[in-house]
This record gives sequence, C-alpha cells and structure tokens, in this order.
Amino acid sequence: MRIAYIDCFAGIAGDMFLGALIDAGVPPKVLEDATAALNLGASLKIEKVDRSGISAAKVHVLEGGHIADEPFTRQPEQQHQHKIGHAHTHEHEADHETADVATQTPDEHTHSHGRSLTAIRALIHQAPLANPVKHFAIRVFELLGASEAKIHNVPIDDIHFHEVGAVDAIVDIVAASAGIHHLRIDAWHCSPINVGSGTIVCAHGTFPVPAPATADLLRGLPTYSAHVQMELVTPTGAALLRALSPSFGPQPSMRVEHIGYGAGTRNSRALPNVVRLSIGEATDAVAKPRMSHNHSADVVTVLETALDDLSPQVLAHVADTALATGALDVMLTPVIMKKGRPGTLLTVLCNPSDSPALERLILTETSTLGIRIRQDRRACLDRSHATVSTPYGDIRIKIGSLADETLNVAPEFEDCRTAAAQHHVPVKQVQQAAIAAYLQNHPAGGSKS
Repeated sequence: MRIAYIDCFAGIAGDMFLGALIDAGVPPKVLEDATAALNLGASLKIEKVDRSGISAAKVHVLEGGHIADEPFTRQPEQQHQHKIGHAHTHEHEADHETADVATQTPDEHTHSHGRSLTAIRALIHQAPLANPVKHFAIRVFELLGASEAKIHNVPIDDIHFHEVGAVDAIVDIVAASAGIHHLRIDAWHCSPINVGSGTIVCAHGTFPVPAPATADLLRGLPTYSAHVQMELVTPTGAALLRALSPSFGPQPSMRVEHIGYGAGTRNSRALPNVVRLSIGEATDAVAKPRMSHNHSADVVTVLETALDDLSPQVLAHVADTALATGALDVMLTPVIMKKGRPGTLLTVLCNPSDSPALERLILTETSTLGIRIRQDRRACLDRSHATVSTPYGDIRIKIGSLADETLNVAPEFEDCRTAAAQHHVPVKQVQQAAIAAYLQNHPAGGSKS
C-alpha cells in the first residue's frame, strides 16, 4: 500500500506543501499545467533555497511576471478571509522574529472586494482539469468558507475571500490538488501540527496564534506550540490537511522511497521553516490485523440514508464531495420507498475517524432527517503498485495479493485514460497493453514482485 507522511514540525502553508510535492518527485509540469488551466495569467517559479541549513524547494506564484502580491512582501499563503461588503485594512507586524505573517509597506493596504465562493467554484469548474482535482480544490475552499462563515456568523455564500481569493492562493490550492492527485496515495498520515506561538495583528485586532480561521480549521486535530514565536500554520495549510483527512500520529512503519522538503518564505534561525513529505510503501508492521485465512481485515463505518425528494444533481455533488472528503466509496442505489415513491439509497463507506465530517456533509447537503450508522468488518487483499512501460508510456499497475500470491492485477484507469487521450487510441487498448507488459515481466502470475 502506497502511503505518505507529512511532518508538520514547523507547521504547514500552501507554498510549503507545493514545494514538498515538487521535492518529493511530483513533476513540476503537473503543477504548472494546473496553474495554466486556471487562465489567470499566473505561472510558477521553482527554486532551491536554504532554510536553516536544510535544502528545500520554494514555489513562487508569479502574476504578470512578478511574485503575486509582491508590493506588500507578504508570504503568498498567509491568508485572512473576510465577509462581504466590508473594506478591511490589515496591519501586520514587520518583525521577522515575532510572527511569520504578512508584512507591508508603511502605508496600509485595503481590500474592499474579493472573490466569492460561487465565483471560485465557477473558476475551478471551468478549468480543463481532472474531476478529482476540481473536487478536492473546491472542497478546500468550502472548508475555508465554512470556517470564516462560522467566525463572522454569516451564511457561507455571503463570504468574499480576499487574500484567499487572490491569484496566488487559488494557484496554491489548485496546484496542490493536482499534485495530490498525481501521487495516487492510498493512505495519508500526518504528525501532530506545530502551530507556533505569539500574536498576529489584523483588522479585527490582535489575536493569539493561530488566527481565528486557522484555529477553527484545526479543531479536533492534534496540535501543539513549540520552538518559535511565529504563525506556522496558515488557513490554506490547515484546509489542505482537513481535506486530506490523514491519520495523525508518529510516522507509520514504511519503506520510504521519496522525501521532499517544502520551504516557507521566512528563514528563521531557530527552526527550519520547512514541511517534510515522505512517500513509500507500508511495511508488514502496519498491515491490518489478519484473519485466520490471511486476508487483511479492518473495520469501516457505513453511513446510509434513503432520499426521495432530492435532485439528482445534488446527489451527484454529495457523492463527489464525500469522496474528496475522505470516503472510501460512495454508492447510489435506486430503491422504492413508502407510498411507492422512487428514491435513492445513499451509502458512504469511510474510516471511523472520518465519520463525523461525512455525517455532517450528508446532514447539511441532503434533505435527510437522519443517518443510519454501523460498523462493518471487511476483508481486503494486500495492495501494492508496480509501473510498466507500454508503447503509450508508463502505466501504474495495482496488484492485489494474498499471502504473497497475486490474485488481481489492474492498470490504474486514470493513467490509461490520460495515455489514451495523448495517443488517440481507445482506453481498452492501453489497458490491454499494460496487462501484457505486466505479464511479460511476471509470466507465472502467481507471486508478488
């Protein structure tokens, strides 16, 4: 099973996560293509920098050839969102040793308008991006909007994003979504999150770190404060983690293949301002508990509700959002309900830790008045991946095995679809070529490589 571990010993921000993705092996073109797809006139500048002796990748978002929001020398991902119809002035400390927040010139800068969540959704939907990339990015913005709406006690559609709605922040989120989709990680894991300490000064007054929106996004996640008086976690960083829904704790037992360091803007002497991303294969030590017949078994939460008064468009939106939120699977089954009404049984499978977020999604986004919740035991084959070379490029193969015996082999569909589009051939032709290439290297077909 392919897993990733995010080490947030120095917090996390949008540009830091992008840098870690690049440093861990995501091709820059993946992020650059996602940026270009937004049609915002933005581009990326990627460079190697030193952070307290650690070599890390730094990603700058360029707008019109200049670093976005450069006049205020702000850290691109340091965002504070605000509600509609209110001009806001931000007065950030310029002391680089007290707060890792945006600084500005002596003159104040004021935002009177910003992009609404509806406008950002439309922008992302219209971009020529893979659907999973769009859904994840929109989910991040919805999480940001929900937190800000709660803080200001206004409907989420009344929220207008300012810094978060700026070009650099939109690029951070969409490019990160593209990088996450490219990695095809089976399970995300994360360390407890260092939020830093000290205070920040903004239009709403002086607040302790973390900022209000960040604090709300981190609700329920393991956090701590150590080492420096800086703002180490930004709203974008917190929302990305929330959307990924990782398991939190020490690094699981894994064979690490790639390690990436992503840099923030500051270069503190007290703490390397980087986030570390480790990618590899889970080892037997973290394999799920075994049943007597050697299948891998675990417990999943099943959420169900039957609906007879909801638009199919909303149902499709809920299914997509549930998957972006961390659901393992979503099923929509036609059923006949009371009074002979045709309806839909919505079934969501998830890890128990993800159940609260998905319960809330179903209760807020659908017309249901209640959800059935149960714990089911499932038996799973051990999963691993291999990459094969075909006339259409490299294709990842998903392998299902039992006691080191390969039982199922399947090409990754998205890889096949992308290759088929590039070479103008049927998808099934690429799938067949991938299977043939795998069998050529594993003629016995009975043991896992």
